[in-house]
Amino acid sequence: MLQTRLVVTAVLLALAAGAAAEDWPEIRGFGRRGVWNETGIVETFPPAGLPVLWRAPVKQGYAGPAVADGRVFVTDFLSDADGVEGEEGLGGSRPRLTGTERAHAIDERTGRIIWTQSWRANYGGIIWANGPRATPTVEGERVFVLGAAGQLLALSVKSGAVLWQRDYAKDFGVDRRIWAWDYGFAGSPIVDGPRLICFVGGPAGAMVVALDKATGKEVWRALKPGLHIDLGVSQPVIVTAGGVRQLVVWLPDGVFSLNPATGKTYWQHPYLSENSMTAPTPVFAGDLLLFTNFYTGALMLRLDPRKTGATRVWKSTGKSEIDTDGLHGVVTTPVIIGDYVYGVCSYGQFRCLRAQTGERMWESQALVGEKARWASAQIVRHGDRLFVNNDRGDLVIVQPDPSGYKEISRTALIKPTSPPYNRRQLEKVNWSHPAYANRHIYARNDEEILCLSLAKDGR
Repeated sequence: MLQTRLVVTAVLLALAAGAAAEDWPEIRGFGRRGVWNETGIVETFPPAGLPVLWRAPVKQGYAGPAVADGRVFVTDFLSDADGVEGEEGLGGSRPRLTGTERAHAIDERTGRIIWTQSWRANYGGIIWANGPRATPTVEGERVFVLGAAGQLLALSVKSGAVLWQRDYAKDFGVDRRIWAWDYGFAGSPIVDGPRLICFVGGPAGAMVVALDKATGKEVWRALKPGLHIDLGVSQPVIVTAGGVRQLVVWLPDGVFSLNPATGKTYWQHPYLSENSMTAPTPVFAGDLLLFTNFYTGALMLRLDPRKTGATRVWKSTGKSEIDTDGLHGVVTTPVIIGDYVYGVCSYGQFRCLRAQTGERMWESQALVGEKARWASAQIVRHGDRLFVNNDRGDLVIVQPDPSGYKEISRTALIKPTSPPYNRRQLEKVNWSHPAYANRHIYARNDEEILCLSLAKDGR
């Protein structure tokens, strides 16, 4: 009898664990893998759309939200001349370039703003000066936020008080004026044990810098600027291969693997990303490591299982941004599922490739809807399905299948509000990565952040 009770208890605990709520404490969730594991999620969207549980006002920004410990963290930019057109930029006029960046902590259940912390920022020289790009990183009692102009702050999760702060320009000698393409700072810092690892872009071997997460004191610095001195806009990720943990660093000149504890280089591989367009996050699955960018396409590496090293599996060869082979991603981070890669190419083509060869299985324009330069979407894997929010403001459930495009359900998610800086059917786009947490989706634009239920019971 006792044994029976123990078995029943174990089963109940396992079921409870499987249905447990899950936070989203950094860009693309735990480990930056773009995987969402919660159960009790809708199979298809209701005809009337997803229930909106709350809305909270925010201003400009590309940075997606993070969710942890009952709070939603998001950053934005309040221009000194809010709503007034100013300096000419790529693709037309843009808001005036001085103002205040802000970090907000929002009650996850009610949408009430618990605290706001702010700091001054100058966006002079930044292309697409629409606000912060880096999703907050939450760990324990601290939330780390990075502004587009290089202000890094460690804030108290509870109160928003500044625990410490660093300025990439003043502290590490970063001079954005010499960057051919200044996209602003976009690499969300990543926590590794006692360290906070940051993409800084400084000279004197400070492209990557590790700080003490408790004090902000420098621990190590690594890598000198290459031929392209720009930092790019990639996200650092940590993978385990060759028997060790490896910090994967993607810069516009190539891919580097570092020891996250010391900054020592394990290996490097050339990979030119023209115009520093390194937006998609590196994807690691099995022993495969995938990168993609708009101009030069995709690179697939295989990491050695016995030692620290990498070899090329395949690489895109096409140079045309329209007639592309492989995958020329702009914003979209692809996914690797089994033997196949799914991702969005340069003009919004949703593609399926063989992971081992890069051979195209099929492509479809149906996901994004419009064949246009930089048309894109954000992909998150949930079990055997994909949840995809496209830049037209839709949320789509897709069944990944190497035989063809299979759409399960689609609904309106959020109004696009950001300028696309090129010709599009819609005047605005939405390029922010949402958070999936506690059976909800949290999405933002330049006006508000929404919490919508993805639970089967609508709560």
